Amino acid sequence: MNEGLRSGQVAEAAGVNVQTLRYYERRGLLVEPDRSPGGHRLYGEETVTVLRVIKAAQRLGFTLDEVADLLEAGRHRHGRPVPGLQERAAAKLAEVDARIADLTVVRGALVAAVDAGCDDLIACAGSTCCPIPFTDLAEEKRRDQPCC
Repeated sequence: MNEGLRSGQVAEAAGVNVQTLRYYERRGLLVEPDRSPGGHRLYGEETVTVLRVIKAAQRLGFTLDEVADLLEAGRHRHGRPVPGLQERAAAKLAEVDARIADLTVVRGALVAAVDAGCDDLIACAGSTCCPIPFTDLAEEKRRDQPCC
């Protein structure tokens, strides 16, 4: 096969670096490319699409192992829908929703700390009006100390 894209061309077209391309190849995310008579890797156009799919899936929160599972299932579907894709997307959505809920709690605590003027974590944690949620872990709270 003399036609195909070389590593640098694929990497540039997909917006990744050549090391990423090689890493994905080692991980089995990309099929092993053909070689030119000179030994250069020659990739098909579909490799650019696969790389873009991998990067998009990562941005959506899928790990490389999860992406590998999805790609592998797609390779063996022979024109049929990939079983589990909807379930995996729904599970990932639930994870994202849980992270958003956690980040909302963190944001609220940080806003309260900023509003309270907390300047010293240890001193604030010893105060009864400390807005940081870890104050319950303190063995003894100083109830008569003014806030922060």
